[in-house]
Parts: sequence; structure tokens; C-alpha cells
Amino acid sequence: MWKPKICDSKSLILLPLIWASVFAINSEGFSKVTNQADFLVYVGTYGDGIFGYRFNAHDGSLNPLGLLGKIGNPSFLAVDRGDRFLYAVSEVAGNQNGNVGAFAIDRGSGALKPLNTESAEGKSPCHVSVDKTGKMAFVANYGTGEAVSFPLDAAGNLGQAQVMSAQGSSVNPERQKGPHAHEAVPSPDNRFLYVPDLGLDQIRIYKIDTAAKKLTPNNPPFAKLPPGNGPRHIALSPDGKFAYVVNELKSVVTVFSRNRSTGALNQTQEVSTLPQGFTGDNAPAEILMDNAGKFVYASNRGPGTIAVFSRSSGNGALTQIQVAETGGTTPRGVVIDPTGHFLFAGDQKSSKFVVFQIDAGGKLTLTGKSFDVSSPVSFVFVPTSISK
Repeated sequence: MWKPKICDSKSLILLPLIWASVFAINSEGFSKVTNQADFLVYVGTYGDGIFGYRFNAHDGSLNPLGLLGKIGNPSFLAVDRGDRFLYAVSEVAGNQNGNVGAFAIDRGSGALKPLNTESAEGKSPCHVSVDKTGKMAFVANYGTGEAVSFPLDAAGNLGQAQVMSAQGSSVNPERQKGPHAHEAVPSPDNRFLYVPDLGLDQIRIYKIDTAAKKLTPNNPPFAKLPPGNGPRHIALSPDGKFAYVVNELKSVVTVFSRNRSTGALNQTQEVSTLPQGFTGDNAPAEILMDNAGKFVYASNRGPGTIAVFSRSSGNGALTQIQVAETGGTTPRGVVIDPTGHFLFAGDQKSSKFVVFQIDAGGKLTLTGKSFDVSSPVSFVFVPTSISK
């Protein structure tokens, strides 16, 4: 198990500097420096609410805190950059619209205090994020395809929704009859919002106006993917020059170069998430990048694996270096901890999550620890004390 090595008095002096240089990526994809080793971990589920753990990044240990926030099917979570507020989508069953809930975080106990709940203005909200300024939250409605923006006040409350709808279809008659927004991710510079739309085979693009707390149309309005790919999630490189899209209907990652001035995406590569020769059923779910932007990870629901890619810093190209088995079949939520040493993978069907160690070459090794929680889908980390 990884832990800092303290050999002598010189190491003791240098240790705080080492920890202060570790970079973290929060739920919106923005880098920030952390010297933390102790975190609260909130787990979004298909179940009665949000569960919590205390996580020690020195040794990878987790201690359960139980149910901390009660809200139905909080499948995806996000935390603001100040680690004060948590936001959760609520995928309400049936034909009614879903909801979005706001909570205040108690950094001591981990408790979540309900603030307010607003309609997602569409069916099956499946993703939520918060912009860099903490002034706006964004939601993707899978069922009806809307990208929705909410202004946030200083107390963390959700305001009146702004709805950005889409129209159209693509080639898969069962999955692509209409728009299915699957994620809403701000760019590293906080100027653009990227919305992978599984139903349209598009990455929809909007401008973020933080002064007005609104989204506006972008030119170009979207990037097109090959018919039938079914784009699901997107990861942007820290420098904003490249974007990586995992496709649910075709087991590939699509690589794009990105124009940082216009937000436009230009496809440069397509690479499989599966090992050579694999012929079984699969539906990729999550894609993410390590803190330094050297490696990309994509989860495969079916064989229950995490594909690991090295990334060229020059042209952004990916090379598969590992396909790691999770021990389950449906790794949907996957996230790297703020120190960059551990990867959490939630298995939706087996109702448990596992933890991997990440070595210096980006490869994964299971720690052997498994944690039971109802249909885990997403994870967010909050430091237990305020970074100075």
C-alpha cells in the first residue's frame, strides 16, 4: 500500500512541501492544489440516498459513515470548488420529471443539510456539474435530452432553471430516436459547456456566461461523431487542447483536438476500449484523465474492466497499455482520488465498489478491498479541513 516514506529529519521537513504539490481534480474537471490526506467520500447511488465514507489517502483505508443525504436515486453528484455544497440529480421513476437537490456539507461530521430541490425540467437527469466560479450548476437529462443550467446563490441554493433543448435522431432505432444528453461538462477555462448526446451522435457545445448565469448558443453548435457511436461522457485535457469521448454504443474512445478560442472539436483518432479479439457484449460508461494528463481511463460494462491508455502530450493520441479487471461486470462510476494514487470503481449491478492503486506508469492494481453500497454510480471527494 502506498504511503509517504519518512527516512530522516530532512524528509520530515520536505514532507509538507511534497503534499502541497499534489494536484486534485474535482467533479467539474478543474485542477486545484491540495495538501490533504483525509477526505470525505460521498457516493451517489440508485437507492435511498447519498452514502459517505472517511478516506485516508496515506493508506487507502475507508470507514463507512452510512446514509448522509436522503434523496431518491441520487445517481450523480457534484461539489463546488469551495467544498461547501453538494448537488445531486434525482432520477425519479415513471413519466414525471426528475429533480436536482442542493446540500450544505458539514466538513466535520460529513452530514449533508438539505438546502432546496428544483425540477430538472426533463426526464431521467443523469449528470450534474458546477462551474469554476460556483455561480452555476449544469444538468443533463437523458430521457428527454435537455441541458439545463441553474444559477446558484451565495448560500448554495438552486435558482430558476434555464433549459436548452435539442431535436433530431440517429441510426440506432432502439437507442437513438431522439436526443439523450448524458453529461454536461465545463471546459477548463470555464467558457464552454460540452454535452455528449447519445441519441444524436453529437457533442453539443454552449457558451457559459457567468455574469448573467446563463448558457448561450455556440458557433459551432456541436461536433459530430460517426453514426451509431452513441457518445456518453467526455474528458478534457488540463491544457484544454484535447477532448476524449467514450462511446456507449460502440466500444471506442474518440479523440478530438480542441480549438480553445471557439470551442470547436476536430476528430483525430478512434481507439477501442477492449482488448484485441474480444467479441462479447459491452457498453462503456465512464472516461477520466489522471491529474497530470498523462493517462486516460475508460470503464467497460460487460467484461467488467477498466481500459488504461497512455496519452501523447504532443498530438493527444492514445495507446492502450492495460485492461484491468474489476472483479465485477458493470463498472459505471469511476473516479481518481484527489492525491492521484487510487482509482475507485463502482459496480452498479453487484452493489459494491473496489479500489485500485495507480502506479507511476498509470497502471492499476486492485487493493483487495471491496465496499458494499446500493448500486454505486458516482463518487466525490471533500477534504475534511480547509486547505491553506
